[in-house]
Amino acid sequence: MRINYDILDLQAFVAVAERASFRQAAADVFLSQSALSRRIDKLEESLGVKLFERTTRRVQLTNVGETFLVNVRTALAGLEDAVLGIAELAAHRTGTVTLACVPSAVWHFLPEILKEFSARYPRIRVRIHDESAQDVLNLVLNGEADFGINFAGAENPEIHFEPIHVESYVLAMRHDHPLAQRAQLSWKETVDLRYISVAKSSGNRSVIDAALAGIEKHPIIFCEVNHVSGVLALVESGIGVAAVPGLSVLPGRQGGLVGVPLVDPEIKRTLGLITKRDHSMAPAARTLFDMLTAALLERRAGSPSL
Repeated sequence: MRINYDILDLQAFVAVAERASFRQAAADVFLSQSALSRRIDKLEESLGVKLFERTTRRVQLTNVGETFLVNVRTALAGLEDAVLGIAELAAHRTGTVTLACVPSAVWHFLPEILKEFSARYPRIRVRIHDESAQDVLNLVLNGEADFGINFAGAENPEIHFEPIHVESYVLAMRHDHPLAQRAQLSWKETVDLRYISVAKSSGNRSVIDAALAGIEKHPIIFCEVNHVSGVLALVESGIGVAAVPGLSVLPGRQGGLVGVPLVDPEIKRTLGLITKRDHSMAPAARTLFDMLTAALLERRAGSPSL
């Protein structure tokens, strides 16, 4: 049998069958009654069967027409699912994902995951904003980033915060510093050291200042820098020491520096994946977010510090 009809003919057939009226069906599919009638005639001629019994009063499916209707509905539903599936696949394979995160997260969490993501979806562009904690939070809240990695935002009612890593603050110093071999240092022991700090606008500074509020003696700050990267550059030059998150001075992270754990008090911060509540991510962003979540949860399950 030679197939001589198209999807529009099938849609016209379903409309007439459901409405039992050429006039109403024509309105549904935006055709004139004569055009709709020609489509049905074409379909019947191609199939070699009669699909409708037509009188001046009514339109009724034949027995063959009833069977055909079931098959056509199934076929059209399958075709729609196939088209939606291709559209979804295309949406995952193209597009741009914008991620905001504190700088230490770029080094520690992202390289391996982004390498895998890029291999799977080479046409998806990833834009990373490595910013201060407050800037990361604002980027997510304002919709300028699809999601973020941050230690700020857990208390914000507009933010969903999923913890992924707990890290302690350490005293960063050159590897040849007299205290570099110590297992730990109390804050009291840092009082007389030349101390470099991030500025008061930094989220890290807020964490430290809040934790030291009840401590009688504080290290005296002789130099302030806006970002941890600048602080570490000065520490590496030998100018002084600085309290920084532990991830900042992991082996291989910053050549020539070590991080000695600080205690009395021990100060910690919790990093988490942050998303804006009730915000639906685009498919490309959701794909990266899900990969990142799965990898970090797996890492957390295998380490007591995660």
